Amino acid sequence: MSRKKLHRDFLMNSNVFPLFFLMISRKSSIMVSVSNNFGLFFITCCLCVPIMVIALTDSCGKPMKRYNRVKLGFFLHSPFPSSEIYRTLPVRDEILKGLLNSDLIGFHTFDYARHFLSCCGRMLGLDYGSKRGHIGLDYFGRTVYIKILPVGIHMGRLESVLDLPSTFNKVKEIREQFMDKKLILGVDDMDIFKGISLKLLAFEQLLQLHTEFQGKLVLVQIVNPARSCGKDVQEAKRETYTTAKRINEIYGSPDYEPVILIDRHAPRYEKTAYYAAAECCIVNAVRDGMNLVPYKYIVCRQGSFAMDEALGVKLDSARTSMLVVSEFIGCSPSLSGAIRVNPWDIDSVAEAMNMAITMPDAEKQLRHEKHYRYVSSHDVAYWARSFIQDLERAFICSSHCLSIQKDKQKGNFLDYDGTVVPQSSIVSSPSPEVVNVLDALCNDSNNTVFIVSGRGRSSLSDWLAPCEKLGLAAEHGYFMRLNKNTDWESLASDLDWKAIVEPIMKLYTEATDGSSIEIKESALVWHHQDADPDFGSCQAKELLDHLENVLANEPAVVRRGQHIVEVKPQGVTKGLVAEKVLSMMASNDIFACTVGQKPSKAKYYLDDTVDVMRLLRGLANASNPKPQDSADFQDVETGKCGSFGGLAKFPSVG
Repeated sequence: MSRKKLHRDFLMNSNVFPLFFLMISRKSSIMVSVSNNFGLFFITCCLCVPIMVIALTDSCGKPMKRYNRVKLGFFLHSPFPSSEIYRTLPVRDEILKGLLNSDLIGFHTFDYARHFLSCCGRMLGLDYGSKRGHIGLDYFGRTVYIKILPVGIHMGRLESVLDLPSTFNKVKEIREQFMDKKLILGVDDMDIFKGISLKLLAFEQLLQLHTEFQGKLVLVQIVNPARSCGKDVQEAKRETYTTAKRINEIYGSPDYEPVILIDRHAPRYEKTAYYAAAECCIVNAVRDGMNLVPYKYIVCRQGSFAMDEALGVKLDSARTSMLVVSEFIGCSPSLSGAIRVNPWDIDSVAEAMNMAITMPDAEKQLRHEKHYRYVSSHDVAYWARSFIQDLERAFICSSHCLSIQKDKQKGNFLDYDGTVVPQSSIVSSPSPEVVNVLDALCNDSNNTVFIVSGRGRSSLSDWLAPCEKLGLAAEHGYFMRLNKNTDWESLASDLDWKAIVEPIMKLYTEATDGSSIEIKESALVWHHQDADPDFGSCQAKELLDHLENVLANEPAVVRRGQHIVEVKPQGVTKGLVAEKVLSMMASNDIFACTVGQKPSKAKYYLDDTVDVMRLLRGLANASNPKPQDSADFQDVETGKCGSFGGLAKFPSVG
């Protein structure tokens, strides 16, 4: 056995695939092996999981910036498990981070996408939202787009098989074999997820309850060869044969066999012929990916000109088809005319088959026409074209260089959290490197540097005490000082509303485990970052509505941010700080830059705090140049050497 196949069987078939199909492995040795050999495991995933493009990551799951010009698309051709199941995987975070290096991630259904987004929210603390009709996740300053796009079939390939003489002959043979009988067809792989035995039990129930079908209804079950030979597969195969044998013994006769099992490799023309001849097709999987069997059945029931001519069928004759599909397969939401069933409910599946067989031909025709219009227009070419177009749209990035003139007065306004300190960092104080770079910028008389933050003035004063010339604006500009040697200035405002807000926030804090209140001098902030993501978000929305109602006539504004609800005085904004400082400067040429691509009037953006520090180091080097008038630096991400020498390089948003 090859090394690749060994790791596929050991890691994927025994652990990842069952988990994605909502089955948790009980083998602790496999879990430990996966955790201890993640590098090999991830390579195996890349080789085995059916995707379009593999994302490139470093060992920590962060984007590898040396590939920042690569367009990355990922499409998962299988279900994605719910967060309760997925969280049992030891390398859960690494896989999510790897996937999030893509520009576009595709899923067959919204259910699969919703599970993925829930995992990202609960395990990585990421928020998502609708961005101009597209679902977007903010990750390391990038927007990762999520696309729901069911895959289609290759219409040309299937229609070419329909036109084969061997297909015509097989259709004639089937019609002669099952003359005066109605045919129900099932085509499935032999595994524990396809629900073949449940389908047989439902068919048995149908024959028992509706005796008029005995001798007139046949279930043909084509069983594709099993992809593995584990104990579970062998048990499923044994149960299938046992059930089929019992049905044939009870309801069969010398000239009638209710259940026909075709357990061998069936040529494509033979399957196509059965599709074309069957009155109804049933897909009863308990868990599956897209499953294109219903699509193939619909196209084959439509037939072709050559087949109609060979079989003597009039071109204008009505085409009918009936589908009974499990609600747990990916194509179910796309087939609105199909009869959807819970495969575990034997009675409802039996009744669905009865409904499909006895439905009037006029209704069968309407359902078939609706399905055929969808399947023929949403084929695999449409799927690929749509995915590539969205990938092109998601990847918008171009680099620009901005010249920094050393002798010109410059104002530098920096946010704190998410700009010079990572948003997710538990340690709120700045690193020594941040303090040193800010101090170096401040030492240039042409630089006016301000930290404009929502944090309190005491915290900012303590953390940034070494930077004596650094300007601070605390609590979004309510407090402000030009440097360490000047006094704090504050805006005059009425803060009586705090007595109304605090009791309300306390009520929501008591009702929401993991939430807390931050009391500032000019504001009150309700945090729900440590609460359950869904419940915390729901409570935040309710709190926002509650506070907006009670503060309608108060001089205060309510704002919802990332994991927070904040109440602050009216008229307090960071923009007022910038306006006041710029009014004291001789020159006020402005360029704006955001951290991460987001809705903003800023022309430029940087990916994360690491890029911010690279830019600030470059600006500091330009302000305090070495004799060569250019300061070399070492890129901590790629290890490459470069020089800012008065140039700041970063991408633009358009």
